[in-house]
Amino acid sequence: MAGRDVFIENLRLACATRRSISEICRDIGLNRQQFNRYISGEARPSAHNLARIAGFFGLTAQDFDLSADAFRARMQRPDRRLADGGHLLDGLPGDISALRRHLGYFQTYHLSLSWPGLVVCSCARLQEENGSVHVKSIERIRDVDNEIRQYSKYVGLAAFWRNRIFITERSITRQPMMSQTILMPFDVHQRVYLRGTTMGVSWRKENLPYASRVIWRHIGQDPDKRQMLSRCGVLSFGARQLPATVRDFLQTPSAEVLTVPGGY
Repeated sequence: MAGRDVFIENLRLACATRRSISEICRDIGLNRQQFNRYISGEARPSAHNLARIAGFFGLTAQDFDLSADAFRARMQRPDRRLADGGHLLDGLPGDISALRRHLGYFQTYHLSLSWPGLVVCSCARLQEENGSVHVKSIERIRDVDNEIRQYSKYVGLAAFWRNRIFITERSITRQPMMSQTILMPFDVHQRVYLRGTTMGVSWRKENLPYASRVIWRHIGQDPDKRQMLSRCGVLSFGARQLPATVRDFLQTPSAEVLTVPGGY
């Protein structure tokens, strides 16, 4: 089989492991029409786009030139030595049996440097896939006063160690950012709320790094997605939509946003 045909077949095999081509394109950040040309064989991805596609599936660009049988085997056992990150990747997902207790959808709340004194409400999902626990988050903000509409998506991985959930995410944008979150249950028997700390960068404040409290509220395995998204946005502490447990956790005097000032 010619090299071009091998690439097409392997790309189709990889795509078959995901729910839809549209979802793949959204998560990678590629144009759907252009991606269709890759699958049909009308075009070959640039080296940059091929690296992005391979990274999404946990592969290397060279893996797409393997025989179909070898490629299937690699898909079942991604190369965990990518970018010398093997030791780090070996820490994921940690205690997966403990992490499974927290799978599902969440409404998340945190204090943000971009909107001082307000609470940013977003939504997230923890989902097991191929032996890992994947994280997908959506942040949708409509700031009428400042005429701002922001829609951000994040993808990442979660690990469970010593009763703590460690989450690392990156935004799906042309200029991606990374964020880290550590969560812990309130106690052994209470799994609705996970409290912790998140660290990211400000969207409006020159991308300054900051850390703040964060709290995740579990809302089930199959909630009303439209209703969940409708709750997203910027809320005041007096907002009716803000649960009392969230308000109490984020409004304590010690829950200030910590940041690194710009300049020298």
